[in-house]
Amino acid sequence: MLTATIGYSQKFARTDCEASLIAVEGCAHGDLENIYATLQHLELVQNTKIDLLICCGDFQAIRNEHDMECLACPAKYREIGSFWKYYSGIEKAPYPTIFVGGNHEASNYLWELYYGGWAAPDIYFMGFAGVINFGGVRIGGHYERAPYNESDMRSIYHIREYDVNKLLQVKDTVDIFISHDWPCGVVNFGDKQGLLRRKAYFQQEVEQNNLGSKPAMQILQKLKPSYWFSAHLHTKFAALVHHQDGSATKFLALDKCLPGRDFLQVLEVPSGDGPFEFKLDEEWLAITRAYHPFLPLTRRPAVYPQDISLESHRLWVKELLSVHGKDSLPEFATTAEPYNPTQGGNERHLHALNRAGHTRNQQTEALIEALELEYTFDGPGGGDTINQYSTVADPDEIPLDDEEDIDAQVENDDEAEAAATAVILPEHVNDPNEICLSESDFV
Repeated sequence: MLTATIGYSQKFARTDCEASLIAVEGCAHGDLENIYATLQHLELVQNTKIDLLICCGDFQAIRNEHDMECLACPAKYREIGSFWKYYSGIEKAPYPTIFVGGNHEASNYLWELYYGGWAAPDIYFMGFAGVINFGGVRIGGHYERAPYNESDMRSIYHIREYDVNKLLQVKDTVDIFISHDWPCGVVNFGDKQGLLRRKAYFQQEVEQNNLGSKPAMQILQKLKPSYWFSAHLHTKFAALVHHQDGSATKFLALDKCLPGRDFLQVLEVPSGDGPFEFKLDEEWLAITRAYHPFLPLTRRPAVYPQDISLESHRLWVKELLSVHGKDSLPEFATTAEPYNPTQGGNERHLHALNRAGHTRNQQTEALIEALELEYTFDGPGGGDTINQYSTVADPDEIPLDDEEDIDAQVENDDEAEAAATAVILPEHVNDPNEICLSESDFV
């Protein structure tokens, strides 16, 4: 268990039986056990029940040492983490958990679940872009994967453009959106000067309006979700983005999972009366079905016809869901043996790699089959196909060992023993960074 500064407001306890109590985590960095333990302690202290955990990237769903070698970060930072325990069934996730990818992920495994799926029992990956329903709360997410191989820079850009284009087709209301990076320009809607006092090295990017992701801001302005959660920059930051139609998006970024850091926030989100379980989204299935034939798996961009009829695809999906009742997610399936701490390095893939160099996941195959689509993720083969696993240093990446993080770790070394057994909870105060407060607190 970690010593954590956990955000909550005076409405922390559930006040509405038709609401979900949701915990939001910043960068997980593979430390699931400590995150879950912190939440369980919080439940005990507050005498409440958390319905869902949202993780905003750098989740590190590492099943074994092969995945660890595929992790997009320098070798000295690669650790097996604790996800493999939940993947193998040794441990069970105490909360339904949903996550998006970040800068430091085992891209080989996440590629198997391009359209989303169970990374482990009760732990759901949003896919490279996706919308899912949980207990009446509609959640969208985007994994803006970096081009880890210089030769793949153009092809990865085309996939990102394709995913963003799909998300921009969403018209139904989105309650929550999750991204790893911040939407570019969101700092202008919060305490920008306070951020720069904590993170002075952001000054140039803020002045040039380059801090964050431009596609993410494009999605925020189009979808106008009630909440937007991010991580990546290793600091807590809240903002209120007003839209021209009078609505507003409450933005919150959180820190990474370290002792004494603001890495968790708990809030109450209006929802239906249950059940609290994941369901496929009708509109997103229609968008997936319409755009699947144009998925760019080479270094050439996607070419879309002008007559894509989302309405006809939605009618088709509506019938699929109503007649056949296929709104439940495909069942979890393992595709590689989990890490064995007594026999490290001996794990193997349960299914042979195909000619494109990746493992087919039964969940992805089941979804594609249900939508009556062709499985195209194998790609055309040859040198023009995207290399999913090669990694090089990203020139825009924030170093894992930046000075601030080194200093923070040094400061926390003396607290390590206490951190393993205690959680520090804040007093009830009107903190303007608490996203649960009224909109006037963000002005």
